Amino acid sequence: MTDTRQQIAEHLRFYADLGVSGVSRDPRWRALAGAQAEPQSSAATAGTGVQAPRSAADLLAAVKTDIGPDCSRCKLHGLGRQQVVFGVGNPDADLMFVGEAPGADEDIQGIPFVGRAGQLLTKMIEAINLRRDDVYIANVIKCRPPGNRNPEPDEIEQCEPFLLRQIEAVRPKVIVALGAFAAKTLLRSEDSISRLRGRIYDFHGASLIPTFHPSFLLRSPDRKRDAWEDLKKARALLTAGAGPRG
Repeated sequence: MTDTRQQIAEHLRFYADLGVSGVSRDPRWRALAGAQAEPQSSAATAGTGVQAPRSAADLLAAVKTDIGPDCSRCKLHGLGRQQVVFGVGNPDADLMFVGEAPGADEDIQGIPFVGRAGQLLTKMIEAINLRRDDVYIANVIKCRPPGNRNPEPDEIEQCEPFLLRQIEAVRPKVIVALGAFAAKTLLRSEDSISRLRGRIYDFHGASLIPTFHPSFLLRSPDRKRDAWEDLKKARALLTAGAGPRG
């Protein structure tokens, strides 16, 4: 019971840092996950021989298979990475988060955003009344760069096409780019994250919102309020677009 109270207290402190004054009871928020379109079967329609459209889950599985568990397309495979970190979450998510690259914890577990920054990201997701399982999370780079350095151009060239295929498979309504590297890569911009954030961009039919990376927010908690403003934009777009996909 003590642990539960402590977790609740930590969540309330986090919301206070963001400037959240309350929690929405709007039933549309809890209905978002249930409003996703039902995945379509990839099996041929019985008796017609016509192949049905492949589901998002099938498309993501195909991308993961294409990458393979021991990808050697760039030099990162020989620089100490333990495994490929693909992506995780709801294949039919309306909201997708894109980060930079796996860190040490992610490299060990094979799941993006599971370290301290990942725990903060989970709280950010919960702050807009969603669960981590409701969204899809991926990185531009699928393998950990040594020493958590920034990915290099040749590594981006090899890995970015897989991210774009993930985005095409999920077809999110909103993409939140976490940090300068993810935002600059997707937007093909050299502007700083401070200049890029605060606006909404069109990206392959989705609304793209750049914001600060959770690891930066851990070092600079005074910018959490700015991140909360960005998340509120995402929440507003999702609320306006809640409902089954056409």
